[in-house]
Amino acid sequence: MVFMFITAAVLAEICSALPLSGSIYIWAAESAGPKYARFFGFLVAWWSTTAWMTFTAGNCQSTANYIVSQLAVWEIDFPGGVGNENVKWRAMIWAISEGLLVVSIAINYLPPRWYSHVFKFTMALMMLDFFLNVIWLPIAVHNTYGFRSASDVFTQTYNGTGAPAGWNWILSFLFTAGTLTGFDASGHIAEETKNASVVAGRGILYSAFATGILGFATTILFLFCTPPLDQVFALDAPQPFVQIYALSLGKGPSIFMTVIATLGMIMNTSIAVVASSRLVFAVARDGVLPLSGWIGRVDSSGQPKNAVTVIFVFAAFLLCSILPSQVAFTSLVSAGGIPTIAAYGLIAMLRLFMTPDSFKTSHFYLGKFRKPFYLAAVLFNGLVFAVMISPFYFPVDAESFNFACVIFGAVTIFAIMSWYFTPASSWLRQEQVEQALRNTSGDAAPVEHDGSLGDHDDPK
Repeated sequence: MVFMFITAAVLAEICSALPLSGSIYIWAAESAGPKYARFFGFLVAWWSTTAWMTFTAGNCQSTANYIVSQLAVWEIDFPGGVGNENVKWRAMIWAISEGLLVVSIAINYLPPRWYSHVFKFTMALMMLDFFLNVIWLPIAVHNTYGFRSASDVFTQTYNGTGAPAGWNWILSFLFTAGTLTGFDASGHIAEETKNASVVAGRGILYSAFATGILGFATTILFLFCTPPLDQVFALDAPQPFVQIYALSLGKGPSIFMTVIATLGMIMNTSIAVVASSRLVFAVARDGVLPLSGWIGRVDSSGQPKNAVTVIFVFAAFLLCSILPSQVAFTSLVSAGGIPTIAAYGLIAMLRLFMTPDSFKTSHFYLGKFRKPFYLAAVLFNGLVFAVMISPFYFPVDAESFNFACVIFGAVTIFAIMSWYFTPASSWLRQEQVEQALRNTSGDAAPVEHDGSLGDHDDPK
């Protein structure tokens, strides 16, 4: 939590100074200074686009796992058996995932004035889920299999990875990686946010604080409410928590909790598409992507609907990898969080070494704390990055190899090639970077946006 908050503070500082759509790659470019701005801008543009677009497909498959886990709860036989080695099972997961993707994307075609209601409904749904887990679940556990002891919760370890004991413990970061990323989302919609230099940065901080504090409370609660480990590892559902609900609450109530979780994840995915579509739009608007002229357009209401369509096509295609191999899909999805973590650490490192005294106009300027914060963010995100590209099981063989490092490397190579072959006059010219740095260092007034996506907001 502490290092996640520090990372959020670093991002909020630069977001406040540069509140632009698709802002994370602009942050990286400006953090690098004029000489290396284009290179690091291209790098993070490819990283972040890959991460956010991959997240959409992964979230849909995770939501599908909640639904199909009810088969295990009600002990319904499935032809060929429940498991990823069964092609019929994978086909069902794929079909449900694609359907969930359609629903999540369709929400993004709603009129912009509806977005506020979507966000409010999503927050209400997630808080309902949280309070049901905080209140209902412990009561049910107390009346059924009982709580685990404090000794179990705080001292018991289990090595199911085959890794050395120390690294096995470090690998636990894999299960919190989803909450360690994504709080840069409010920066991606900054051009549609009033008073963005304050509100977007504050959104980064608030989302990190809410995730950390509520996530910590939920984690401790779940550790006390989880059945003994041997019973947990005997559960065969794709999403074992559905079976835990069934064991504690009963089969009927587990359906209700599954519906709440499924709706929450659908809405979560749709809101992630809002952020990722603005990122894709901004990258295309700056001419980095193929078909940039079409992708970078907005409709009559100022919404990047073409970028939403691109995300839909990419996610639908990525989900098709479930059919031949669940391992292939898992490897692709596991690579989704790595570029974001890498971008967080890279921005902090560039701020530490390249532009430590810039962005003084930020409403969240870190002052004398900036260098310790930059260093802490570099070290922490470096550790999480190492965990996410590490093998998950030891000894490593073809089946247990983590292809995330290969995918991340391939994306990085594409980014470097894109930087090399794109003329310097086409994107982030040096004089533009220098002007932006002057604006954010107190030599000129920073530009504020009026809350719409349009040509006048072009970061070029």
